[in-house]
Amino acid sequence: MHVAIIGAAGMVGVKLTQALIEPSARHGLEIEALTLIDVVEPPLPETFQGELRREVRDLSAAGEAQRLVEQRPDLIFHLAAIVSGEAERDFDKGYRINLDGTRELFDAIRQANLSSGYCPRLVFTSSIAVFGAPLPERIGDDFHSTPLTSYGTQKAICELLLADYTRRGFFDGIGIRLPTLCVRPGKPNLAASGFFSNIIREPLVGQPAILPVPREVRHWFASPRSAVGFLLHAATIDTALIGPRRSLSMPGVSATVDDQIEALRRVAGDAAVALIEERPDPAIIAMVSGWAPGFDAERATALGFTAERDFEQIIRAHIEDELEP
Repeated sequence: MHVAIIGAAGMVGVKLTQALIEPSARHGLEIEALTLIDVVEPPLPETFQGELRREVRDLSAAGEAQRLVEQRPDLIFHLAAIVSGEAERDFDKGYRINLDGTRELFDAIRQANLSSGYCPRLVFTSSIAVFGAPLPERIGDDFHSTPLTSYGTQKAICELLLADYTRRGFFDGIGIRLPTLCVRPGKPNLAASGFFSNIIREPLVGQPAILPVPREVRHWFASPRSAVGFLLHAATIDTALIGPRRSLSMPGVSATVDDQIEALRRVAGDAAVALIEERPDPAIIAMVSGWAPGFDAERATALGFTAERDFEQIIRAHIEDELEP
């Protein structure tokens, strides 16, 4: 099998690559070739024994998606995106990367399908940002998609394209609506949701963090470890079980900021919590007011997708994966 990861230099892409080259984590995938693609060169997975390509490509640029599809990967993970905060600040860039780049990829596959019958499995990372207020406390699988951000709108459009191209038989697509991933390792990124990770990650290593929203704000979370599990399961699941609604809201943990902080207190003590400074930011408060507080991810759960059960498990997953030797 030839696997391609678009967005391989990002946090999830790096972790997914590592899982794919670890035989015990592959979910039965037999990988002979691996193509890693991003706008910067992806890290080198040194232990992979098969054919490896690392390519610097921007799929929104003319001809780049076609060059990837010419390699005929059997399985494509499409992770590349401009994150929420940046997509809101830079309208043109958000639509170019998140929508135009995805459409270029989908259409390149369509053209190959029409000429040669090529039909890969395509796993697309969508987002719970496709839902917008007013929202219930628990969003069911039949709730309508009305995004209130440019990022959410771009993802929602791509979900529709994914379903239509799959319906037409151009590829076998499945969309994974990721919860907010927490705790994200490394430095803060430009995602508007980044503070959810910052208030855990920094105090765990003795550094201060800013909390820009009230403690009663509630949101939907899963760990990066769970995100990789979602993707691997999506790669191997019998998609005939999914039906025509090809995008699924993933399971996760519904928690308030106060729940996060109390979980941090149980894991790391009062000294860690004392490093969090509450500094309200009206712009961020306004943005998060329209975000999803929780889901009834019944379809995904019934199909075998799993995540953490509480926020303390999410913190401990971060410690195990990022902080322990």
